[in-house]
Amino acid sequence: MEKFDRLTAIAAPLPLANVDTDMILPARFMKGLTRCGLGAHLFRELRYTPDGAERADFILNHPAGRQARVLVAERNFGCGSSREHAVWALADFGIRCVVAPSFGDIFAGNARKNGLLLVRLPDGICERLRADIARAQFAPLTVDLIEQRILLASGEAIGFAIDPDDRRTLIEGLDDITRTLRHDAAIARYEARL
Repeated sequence: MEKFDRLTAIAAPLPLANVDTDMILPARFMKGLTRCGLGAHLFRELRYTPDGAERADFILNHPAGRQARVLVAERNFGCGSSREHAVWALADFGIRCVVAPSFGDIFAGNARKNGLLLVRLPDGICERLRADIARAQFAPLTVDLIEQRILLASGEAIGFAIDPDDRRTLIEGLDDITRTLRHDAAIARYEARL
């Protein structure tokens, strides 16, 4: 899993609440067994018309939005089903961090396991952050997991809290297998006793 310590990137405002995993990646695109190529179908119904043309008014079709690595959404992002493919689609598109007031529980677990940082901030701060992004004309911001803060183009810093174990997992780039293998000696001792 790719480590996450600091990210300086363009952020895209996504002023939608209750974005479920089917909206993130429709089920019909979950036929493959690999994570590659799913970013093309990210937010499929929002990004494209039924005939496949891009919707000019959707943020990820905007020239700056195509380069976004951070999304600033509204509450309950990633609700709905347990599909890990939704996280894979975000990552394949290039999204490394989602900022929102709240997240679906299963989505949050899948995000941590796949190196996607989720930052929880109050509704008002997320709303102000989306406005600041637009006002700064998509100037890059920095998400600093080491210092647990977001640095805006204006110089303002917004602190955030994160579970210490999630923070360590992301900073060290530990997936579930790597975390388990850190206990290899203890596992070997246990198996030797059997």
